[in-house]
Amino acid sequence: MPVSIRQYASSDLPAIKRITIDCFEGVTLEQNVEAALGVLHDRDWRWRKARHIDDDVAAHHAGIFVAEIDGSPVGYVSTQIDTAAGKGRIANLAVAGELRGQGIGRQLIERALKYFRGEGRAYAVIETMAENEVGQYLLSGLRIRRGGPPGALCA
Repeated sequence: MPVSIRQYASSDLPAIKRITIDCFEGVTLEQNVEAALGVLHDRDWRWRKARHIDDDVAAHHAGIFVAEIDGSPVGYVSTQIDTAAGKGRIANLAVAGELRGQGIGRQLIERALKYFRGEGRAYAVIETMAENEVGQYLLSGLRIRRGGPPGALCA
């Protein structure tokens, strides 16, 4: 199954929210907060995590890239640009569970880094929770320049 990576379209939003909720169960700050404080304002962690994607779209939809197979979204990466600091940030990254381990996450990160280079960013940052074993594994396979901020990726 060939994977293609393309620019985000507004029709992708429901699919990437579903992928997000699936991927982040057990490894998101929103779920940790809920475990400690309970459901807040009648909204569970899934609703709160899905709102991160709304925020990403509102802040910088041009920096969201979607992986698709046969026209269906199977993953995405969202980015942010900090012009004053000269850096890029990978805000969210997720791949459908049944397709993890096939290099799609790495392709999405590479696409984000290419975007950052094109925007003249000197470096990029990605962060993941310590309990996110999938995220930790993915980052361990990347060339990360040590000595910078945790998770700093040099493009």
